Amino acid sequence: MYNNTLVKRDNVKAIALQTWPGHNNLVGEDTFQDHFTEREGKVFAGVHLILDLWGAKHLDNLERMEKALRDCIKKADATLLHIHLHHFTPNGGISGVAVLAESHISVHTWPERDFAAFDIFMCGDSRPEEAISVLKQAFYPKQMNITEQLRGVVANE
Repeated sequence: MYNNTLVKRDNVKAIALQTWPGHNNLVGEDTFQDHFTEREGKVFAGVHLILDLWGAKHLDNLERMEKALRDCIKKADATLLHIHLHHFTPNGGISGVAVLAESHISVHTWPERDFAAFDIFMCGDSRPEEAISVLKQAFYPKQMNITEQLRGVVANE
C-alpha cells in the first residue's frame, strides 16, 4: 500500500524565476505533496523498474512505441507531461523518454538484436508494475528480465 507524504512549504528552497513548464504540487496554502511514499514501513521516493526485453518485435515502430508508452502511463495512473522519441537510421532503433509528473519512462531499442531496454521510475500513488503487461502486449518479448529498485529510501532515525 502506498501513502504519499506531505511537506511544509517552508522546508523547500524557493525556485527563482521559474521559466520551465511546471506541475503544481500544492495541496493547501502552505503544504505540498512531495510524492514520497510508504510501503511496508519504508518511506522512499519511488519505484524504479528496469526491464530488458529479449526476442521482442516491432521495436522500430514509432507509432507503436508512442502508443505503448501512453498506455503504460494510463494503466499506471501516472501523469504525462511530455514524450520525445527519436528514430535512428538505418537500423530503426528508437530512443525516447516520457516525462511524467511522477518521474519518467525511458526506452532504447536495438531492433537488429530484438532487444529493448526500458527504465520506469514513478513516485507517489502511481503503479509502475502495471506497465509490464502493456509492454508484453505491445512487443511480444520471448524473455523479459525485470529488476526493482526503491529510490530515495529514507533512513530510520
